[in-house]
Amino acid sequence: MKGSEVIVKCLLKQDVKHIFGITGGAVIPLYDELYHYQDRIRNIICRHEQGAAHMAAGFARACGKPGVAVATSGPGGTNLITGIMDAFMDSTPMVAMAGQVPTSLVGNDAFQETDMMGLTLPITKHNFQVRNPEHIADTLLKAFKIATEGRPGPVYVDLPKDVQNAEVKGEIPDKVEIRSYRPTFRPNPLQIKKAVETILKAERPVIIAGGGCIIAGAQDSLIEFANLSCIPVNTTTMGKGIFPESHPLSLGVMGMHGEEQANYAAINTDCIIAVGCRFSDRITGDTRLFAKDAKVVHADVDPTEIGKNVRVDIPIVGDAREVLKMFAAVFAELAVKKENRHEPWIKKLRELRELTHAEEDKAAAGMTQANLLRMLNRFKQESDIFTTGVGQHQMFGEHYLTFTRPRTWITSGGAGTMGYGLPAALGAKVAMPDRNVYDLDGDGSFQMTSQELATAKQFGIKVVPIIMNNKCLGMVRQWLEIFQGNRQSGVHYANFNPDFVKLAEAYHLKGITVARESEFLPALEEAKQSDETVVIDVHVQEEENILPMLPPGKGLQHIIGGRTVFRQNWDDVK
Repeated sequence: MKGSEVIVKCLLKQDVKHIFGITGGAVIPLYDELYHYQDRIRNIICRHEQGAAHMAAGFARACGKPGVAVATSGPGGTNLITGIMDAFMDSTPMVAMAGQVPTSLVGNDAFQETDMMGLTLPITKHNFQVRNPEHIADTLLKAFKIATEGRPGPVYVDLPKDVQNAEVKGEIPDKVEIRSYRPTFRPNPLQIKKAVETILKAERPVIIAGGGCIIAGAQDSLIEFANLSCIPVNTTTMGKGIFPESHPLSLGVMGMHGEEQANYAAINTDCIIAVGCRFSDRITGDTRLFAKDAKVVHADVDPTEIGKNVRVDIPIVGDAREVLKMFAAVFAELAVKKENRHEPWIKKLRELRELTHAEEDKAAAGMTQANLLRMLNRFKQESDIFTTGVGQHQMFGEHYLTFTRPRTWITSGGAGTMGYGLPAALGAKVAMPDRNVYDLDGDGSFQMTSQELATAKQFGIKVVPIIMNNKCLGMVRQWLEIFQGNRQSGVHYANFNPDFVKLAEAYHLKGITVARESEFLPALEEAKQSDETVVIDVHVQEEENILPMLPPGKGLQHIIGGRTVFRQNWDDVK
């Protein structure tokens, strides 16, 4: 076999049925080989390599299997980097491959040569450059193993052109072992027991469920433990959907733009049970002020995250599902049937949640994102998947769209990558073709990857981009208004946005303009019934802000834009 055939057969061995990418000189051997496997691997040609990486990420986030992105050498590879970095920050399984100049030219500054090993080193779980064609199979199987086992993430593989063309004599192994890579999945039972004993002593406990719970498929275990223990549940942005937001114990998303009852719980708790959560600055604010008076139980499959940002009293290394299953079992064994000691705590949090939602209902009106997203929330189905761009629309979506299933909210968290929404939606639709997929986007974010509408048309991938068009970079405008004396610098598009309906038509697709509240639901219904991608351009108010909001460098105690009742100290409430 040629090296290129080995690559394709390794992809088939990993059950890869779709790849996202753009060909070029350094990967012609690979794409030539793919020509012979068109009935088994769907080669989705993107319009930009960043779009390819985000499609691979959306695919992975929707179904849990690794996405595959392919590019040529030089600028092809460097265009993948934003998407690789995004996947790294959000623990998304991905195998990214790019061609490279022949091995004899590596280091000679040959045409389209780039040191992709150096560039990807800090933003991948691991990277490989294949210099010996006999190592292709072993390398690719290791890449998939590393990308998916333990804490997932992207792996980059550099493929010199001569290696792809070389003859390979060896066989493709059935599996590979990596001696130095042994993730811990089953937690220490003694730590689990110690944690449950601490939880049983708490009066105001709260669970923080992060993206690691979604990765581990821990929804049933989380619901079982929450029901058994009667402990309310916060989620992070990345964990949204892992715990049904219709559940009586759900507090919603906490953090910078989180729900007020969720942040109130985080401020006043005496015991945090964080599972699959890395305590990013978006949920903690100033870590010196976070959990000062609370016991902290922190469980994560990645031991390097435990104690990295927040002081931890009881560390637990293990898979989130296994941790929660053991929590439930030990809790049932140790708990004594008696009156729920934290019932006043739950009652208070429920009252705050009800008051928050009632106040939001009263305020919802007109062409505001808050009002329109409440309408969208009533329109959407439980199984629908939403991806987002990055900006105000993303946080409005986090706040006003409710989810009851994991892998239905797909957003760029750690990297905050504008342009993520459309290609991620396309990837998610490829992974889940029988589900409705919507891209909640902003006019600024959408324009960064809007060329992927061509990919949607060419390959018949039907998604519904909903553009919250406020003619500016809304989140930055909000920051400038609140923190910079309203000095509006470099954020306004004014009337120089494209006509998004005509843009859709230029790509042979349909677009709909929504300028009135009464037009929104009919536009959604028309787009839903269409067989092709339909772009909905929604003209929303420019000056609307997403509140509450955590000021930079402050703690959750200093959140602005909330009602005073939420900043009551628990001692005052008692």
